[in-house]
Amino acid sequence: MNAFDPIDDPRAFRDALGAYATGVTVVTVPSADCPIGITANSFASVSLDPPLVLWSPAKSSKRFKYFTGAPHFAIHILDGHQADICNGFVKDKSAFDGLDWVTGDHDVPHIRGCLARFECSLDAEHDAGDHTIIVGRVTGASVRDGLPLMFQGGRFVSLKG
Repeated sequence: MNAFDPIDDPRAFRDALGAYATGVTVVTVPSADCPIGITANSFASVSLDPPLVLWSPAKSSKRFKYFTGAPHFAIHILDGHQADICNGFVKDKSAFDGLDWVTGDHDVPHIRGCLARFECSLDAEHDAGDHTIIVGRVTGASVRDGLPLMFQGGRFVSLKG
């Protein structure tokens, strides 16, 4: 194991963070122009009572303005076969063309076929360096059986069922 100073070597810090496998989500919000989505792996549960989850968009993202302060949003946990959806939203904020999706409460886009979806209202935002931590109060949720899309070390990895 190689030790390093994360301030002096941000690439090594990023690589070390990449050693941790995460699930992949797409967060969606409505906008005046079109529905907006962004791929995020910074998702976590916070509380069961009240039901809270969090995610953390980068302030440098061109899509940041759509998500910070958004009163309603949905977080979709992607299925192992949905890497194309993940990649679509990495490249394009409006990668809804060709997707199976519907409009939910508060005009929030809902992507169909995901493993789970959390419908949220904004509970809190916290400054966190080059990111903002967005805490959502879960107002509705759905789930189905399956294996999640996972990301580790800059690549998709799979679980054996």
